[in-house]
Amino acid sequence: MSTEQAKLEQYGYTQELKRSLGFRDLVVYGLIFMVPIAPFGIFGSVFEGAGGMVALAYAVGMLAMLFTAASYAQMSRAFPMAGSVYTYAGRGIAAPVGFLAGWMILLDYVLVPGLLYLIASVAMNSLVPGVPVWLWLAGFVVLNTVVNFFGIEMTARINRIMLLAELAILAIFLVVGVVALAQGKGHGGGGFTPIYNGDTFSWGLVFGAVSIAVLSFLGFDGISTLAEENRESARAIGRSMVAALVLVGLLFIVQTWVASLLVPDPDALVKDGDPDGTAFYDAARVAGGAWLAKLTALATAIAWGFANSLVAQAATSRLLYAMARDRQLPRFLARVHPTRRVPVNATLLVAAVSLALGLYMAERDDGITLLSSLVNFGAMTAFLTLHVSVVVHYVVRSGSRDWWRHLVAPAIGFLILGYVVVNAKVAAQKLAFLWLAIGVAVLVALLVRHRRPALAGIEEEEDGK
Repeated sequence: MSTEQAKLEQYGYTQELKRSLGFRDLVVYGLIFMVPIAPFGIFGSVFEGAGGMVALAYAVGMLAMLFTAASYAQMSRAFPMAGSVYTYAGRGIAAPVGFLAGWMILLDYVLVPGLLYLIASVAMNSLVPGVPVWLWLAGFVVLNTVVNFFGIEMTARINRIMLLAELAILAIFLVVGVVALAQGKGHGGGGFTPIYNGDTFSWGLVFGAVSIAVLSFLGFDGISTLAEENRESARAIGRSMVAALVLVGLLFIVQTWVASLLVPDPDALVKDGDPDGTAFYDAARVAGGAWLAKLTALATAIAWGFANSLVAQAATSRLLYAMARDRQLPRFLARVHPTRRVPVNATLLVAAVSLALGLYMAERDDGITLLSSLVNFGAMTAFLTLHVSVVVHYVVRSGSRDWWRHLVAPAIGFLILGYVVVNAKVAAQKLAFLWLAIGVAVLVALLVRHRRPALAGIEEEEDGK
């Protein structure tokens, strides 16, 4: 029996999921979740918000999220089990707090697959107008559900293939883009304007860039949901998070640097924004022509609709499984397939919700914008609780004097994310707080019925005192 499995049983759980993932699998999973070519689809909005300094936005965003990854690393070592921030806040602070943290991050995890399917389906519809958005969406949902049903090993193999494909297309863009810049194409701008532009730079703009770029890195935390499928030591979870963040951050910086120098009219992009979401493809067209613009658009659709949503569905099902196992969600969601050893009911529920949500939002003009705001807000508020859980568990309860890892770093992460939450869209704030209010109502109902949220192993420890 491994140390991690023994620790899992110490907390009152049995090993049901299959431990088959190594450090490389976890890093690949994180890279796919964050999408190495994510800037292809959101380049224009980041360019506008950062005053053209897109590379700076991603550099600062990577640094900011490393503080959150550090907190995840600390809590994953203390509690090597599935459930992400739900588990860490519940065991690090108190079970009711964990319930609310899990409830808030559900806003991220449950909605994000639907958002990814919708974005990809709209992109595919623009390339192949004859196939309606709803049909693309249904196709993506069915395909990913089948792959996830066949087990985490199948998902990991698909992840490796998709990552290689994304990196190959990114390499094509970078090579063609650099050659185009050497030939004098693009506006140039001195070469360093993507990282620093004296005409637009201000501290306010820098902090605005942070709030934009931080949202581009959401997904690295999904690695923590695979803690019970990790075959190596618990340290592998934290190390893989940091490694995935650094790798994808460097890729973001390089590709946006090149694209920024190829934008046809940077001043107009900063002033008017990118309502059609084609800024990156326009830069690719300058570099290599229509073929490169279409290739990058197609890559975006497949990466978001298949690769990214595949791992998002897997992560969401593990969170639902963890909460259901603790009887904080309906018990049927904790059912594990006897041979595939995946949370089958949770996987099917995520597929159904994603399909229904995607089809509904596809009919709204603000569907993508609204979903994006809700996903971001849910993740940020849950991360705030994560940072608090590090301080409570290590400093308050365990008496740790490792001030940097257990107090200073979490405090910095909390302040950065607090800024992002405060400056979120008003509509997202209202809907997210409504979701929180529902969660509080559910919690109160559980308490009234004498079903106080409890985590396995904790009740026994308290009874023995």
